Amino acid sequence: MNMQLGLTPLISLLAGILILVMPRLLNYIVAVYLIVVGLIGLFGASGMRIS
Repeated sequence: MNMQLGLTPLISLLAGILILVMPRLLNYIVAVYLIVVGLIGLFGASGMRIS
């Protein structure tokens, strides 16, 4: 049985948890999230699959 997890949902989950725990980090978390999603979009995440 193969299970593939996308990187974007994992990053979103981590960002959401961090925002709940430390609301002051919201600006930094959003900025890092947008940068990571942008880099994934530019370079693709075909080699970043967990199986």
